[in-house]
Amino acid sequence: MSRILTGIKSTGIPHIGNVLGVMLPIIDIVNNSLEKVFILIADLHSLTKINNIKNIKDNTYKIAAAWLACGLNIDKAILYRQSDITQITELFWYLNCFLPYQRLKLSHSFKNMKNSKKKINIGLFTYPILMAADILLFETKRVFVGKDQLQHIEITRKIAKKINNKIKKIFVIPEAKMKKNSMSIPGIDGYKMSKSKNNTINIFSSKKEIKKQIMNIHTNNNKISSYEELNNDIIYNIYKLLANKAEILHFEKQIL
Repeated sequence: MSRILTGIKSTGIPHIGNVLGVMLPIIDIVNNSLEKVFILIADLHSLTKINNIKNIKDNTYKIAAAWLACGLNIDKAILYRQSDITQITELFWYLNCFLPYQRLKLSHSFKNMKNSKKKINIGLFTYPILMAADILLFETKRVFVGKDQLQHIEITRKIAKKINNKIKKIFVIPEAKMKKNSMSIPGIDGYKMSKSKNNTINIFSSKKEIKKQIMNIHTNNNKISSYEELNNDIIYNIYKLLANKAEILHFEKQIL
């Protein structure tokens, strides 16, 4: 039985991007596939951006609650907190010794932060190696990721192949699994929904706060007159991820 892994960092409150882009697609795999699914709540990865441990702890519980609220069957999948598995950090150290420093400098996550002139730490620099440990420890065959994580999968593959060739065949070589239609959920500003961009619609916010977030969605004051314009509309792009085909067609007829 092959294994699939995905994870969500506990850097903030769960939002509809998490639900639509990760949780619901993974739950569909859990319910309709023979693959063994591992679901990681990445609290250790969150330390690179959050200093307040209490926030990480609170967010971890909220992410776990969101998975369960979305209908995850924990009899068919393994939901766990990263920091509870001490073997991850042990393997992380071993993997550190098999990747050249110069290669890690090319990591997008490090280069983007370096160019932004924000404070960076060693944890951010070695982030891809910790991610590699997350993946390789559980003999993962497929990793459910977004486009921004593809480079980290390649780094993981490189480390695994190097160790397999240099020592013996230890690791399964993972592949990236992408959900084409829903991996990039638009935020209220039109860019990818992300906690770091503060453009999310949070699922555990109050009704008043959620309404405020929705009312802040960027819209076009001009009448939409073509499918091309409609496909660039933020509200439409979010709505069609939530609605069924009949509802989407009805929405399109009302607009065009």
